[in-house]
Formats: sequence, C-alpha cells, structure tokens
Amino acid sequence: MSDESADASYRIEDLAHRSGATVRTIRAYQDRGLLPRPERRGRANVYTDTHLARLRQIAELLDRGYTLASIKELLEAWDAGRGLGGVLGLVAEVDGPWTDEEAVRISRAELDERFGGTPDEAAVAEAVELGVLERIPGEEDTFLVPSPQELAVAAELSAAGVPLSEITLHLRELRGQVEHIAARFLEFTTEHVFARRLGDHAPADADADEAAALVRRLRPLARQTVDAELARAMRLFAHRELRRRLGAAGPRPDTETTCTLTVPASTMAAVRGLVGAEHAAEFFALAAEREVRARALDRLSARGAHAGDVDELR
Repeated sequence: MSDESADASYRIEDLAHRSGATVRTIRAYQDRGLLPRPERRGRANVYTDTHLARLRQIAELLDRGYTLASIKELLEAWDAGRGLGGVLGLVAEVDGPWTDEEAVRISRAELDERFGGTPDEAAVAEAVELGVLERIPGEEDTFLVPSPQELAVAAELSAAGVPLSEITLHLRELRGQVEHIAARFLEFTTEHVFARRLGDHAPADADADEAAALVRRLRPLARQTVDAELARAMRLFAHRELRRRLGAAGPRPDTETTCTLTVPASTMAAVRGLVGAEHAAEFFALAAEREVRARALDRLSARGAHAGDVDELR
C-alpha cells in the first residue's frame, strides 16, 4: 500500500497516517455523515482513496474557515452533482490579496537603522504581535514585512518624534476601528449583494462564479470609500486644529480675541452657500478687515484732497 492507486485500500490506522487526521477524528466524521462508511471485507473494515480524498477536502475547507455543518452541506451538494468548483473559486477570491502591496524582507540591522539606530527589543516584540513584522523560521535576524507602507508610516512618525510605544498604541486603536468599518461594509454588501446570489445553502457553480466576480469588483470599493472619507475628515480636523493652535498663540495687539455678531439668517445662509459653514467665521473676519481698510483709505484720500484745497487757497 505504499502507492496510492485506484484500487488502494487502507486500514483506519493507515488512512489516518496518510490523511493527517486521527483515528478518533475519522470515526467522528463518519458519525456526522461527512465520511462514507468503510467497506466490509471479511472481518476487516477497508477504506479507499475515495475516503482519503474526502478527508483532504474536509481539511482544506476547515483551513478556509468553514464549520463542519457547512462542510457537510457542501459535500452533500457535491455528491448530488452540483460540484465544489464554484464554491472553492469563490473562497479563493475572498482569500486572495485585498491590496497591491507585496511583502518584503528586512534585516534586523536595517530595521534598527530605520528607527533611529537604537535596538528596541520590546518594540520589535510588539510589532511581531501586531503582525507588522513576521519572524522567518531559521532566520533570527531577518523579518517579513507584510505591509511595507505600514512600516514606512511608523518609521516616519518615529523620525518626527513620536515614541514607538505611542505608535503601537495608536495602531491597536486604529485596527479596532478599521475592523469595525470592514465588518459594517461586509454586512452591507452581504445584505444587498451576496444574499440574493448565495442564499442560505450551498450555491450552484454559476451563482458562486457570479459572486466571485462581484468580489473582484467590490474589493477596491471599500478602500476607495475609506480613502475618500479619511481625506475629507483629515482636511476638516486638520483645519480646525491649525486654527485652534494659531489662536492659542495669542491675538495681534491690534485685534480683539472674540467678537459676537448678530447676522440675519438669510445672510448667513448665503455666506455658508458661498464658502461653506466651516469658513463662515473667517469670511466675516476678512470682510470686516477689508471694510476697515477701505474706510481708512477713504479717510486718507479725503485728507489728501483737503490739503490740496488749502494749498490752492494759499
């Protein structure tokens, strides 16, 4: 039985060895209806390559995150002639990369240099825990970087003076918020897109293929939406923070710190429509300053004209 052939037969211990499953697991799969019962040959129970192939399929689906209940439904559909090709193609599409980034390797010396040149074992350990760095078996001084962009951002923040402990704390908080956004996006697309095609049961190959095509089309939309909304929010809050910081530096000697104005609602609505609500206060301040300067110029012009009249009388 060293070669797997069409008529190969195995005892349960041999099947367990070849499949990587335990004898207890094989019997449990039989009890659940996931694995056909063995053939009875004399006093022995005999398993075949069909059982071995089924065990490998179950292991693959478990690795992809399926439950035993859903695996049973998929296998029953396959036995009924509907096939697993479409479903596995959909799973492969979902499991595929959701970014154009490619992982790179970085040595410990390069890593230390990018973060100031001083080794920080605690920071490295935390980066590994967060998945920013991945250890490579057998290579103590080399790491895999799944997202070079993420590491580059951390290096820039560190160079700007942000402590590594604050960077990792920020990443943990950000990751939780982003995972919430991803979950909501998935709920939204599942409710309005996938539920109509996949239903609650194993889909036919055509439906699974259509769903896989939709995944390819929808994949960049989540990132584009987040990019656009993040840019909008950063612009808004950065503007507010800058104005707050500039205001905290103190007013010019010839300005007032605060000024309360009563503006007709129609005028305020017109200004907001013209420059946006966030720029309304700045608009009024600049308009008032322009008016003051215009009046000052008028006074100077009037004085100049009066002086000319006096010279003529002389």
